[in-house]
Amino acid sequence: MYTVCTVQNAVSAGRRGPISRSSLAQQVADHLRQEIYDRRLAPGSHLDETELAASLGVSRTPVREALRQLAAQGLVETRSRRGCFVTELTLEDQREIFPIMARLEGWVAHEVAKKATAADLARLRELHARLERLAAAEDVDRYWEANYAFHVALQDLAGNRWLKNILGELRRKLNLARHRSLKLPGRIHRSIAEHRALMRALAGRRPEEAEAAMRHHLLSQLDALTRLEAGKKEKDLRTVREPHRREEDRK
Repeated sequence: MYTVCTVQNAVSAGRRGPISRSSLAQQVADHLRQEIYDRRLAPGSHLDETELAASLGVSRTPVREALRQLAAQGLVETRSRRGCFVTELTLEDQREIFPIMARLEGWVAHEVAKKATAADLARLRELHARLERLAAAEDVDRYWEANYAFHVALQDLAGNRWLKNILGELRRKLNLARHRSLKLPGRIHRSIAEHRALMRALAGRRPEEAEAAMRHHLLSQLDALTRLEAGKKEKDLRTVREPHRREEDRK
C-alpha cells in the first residue's frame, strides 16, 4: 500500500524504558496524520487495521486507538459495515469552512495590529521574507509550509488560546486539501501580494485594514479552489466528449 518505517522502532529511538500503549498509539496517530496530509494515504482510501498494524510493526490495539483519535479530528471516518476511510474534503465543505476561517483569522489580524510589539513585527517580517523567496522560486510545497508557520505565528501573537484551539481544529480539516489552491496558475504570486498588503497594515498598526486584508486572503484561496474545480469538470467533460467527436468525424 505504501512504504513506512517501523513506528515502534521510531518511537523507541532516543528513549529509555518501555513505551506505554497510549504513547505508541499517539505515535501511530501522528504518523498516519502526516501520511494523510502528504496524501500518501489518499482521500477516500480504506484503512484496514490489520494491514496498517503489519506495515507499522505494531499490534492492532494502538492502530485502533490511533484511528479513533483521527476520527475525532475529522481526518478519517467510519462507515457502517465498510470500515474506516480517509476523509474526503469536498468543495462544498471548503465553501462552508473558509468563510468561518476568514472571519476568525481576520479577527486575529485585527488583534495583532493592535498588540504587536516591535519585536513581534520583526519576527513576522522574517517569516514574510521567507515567503517572498519561496514565491519568487515558485516553490509551492515549501511556500505552503512557510505560509502555515506565518499564520500560526499570528495566532500566537493574538494571545487567545480559545481562538487558537478553534482555528487549529479547522486548519487540521483544511490540511486535507493542503496547498491545492496554490496549483492554480499565478496563485502563488497573488498570495504573496495579499501577504504584502497584510504586512503593510500590521506594520502601520491599522487593525481594520489588517482584518480586511486577511479576510480577502482567505476567501481568495476559496476562489482559487472553486476555479480549479470548475477547470477539472471542464477537462473531464472534454475527455468524455472527445471519443464521440472522433466517431462523428469517421462517419
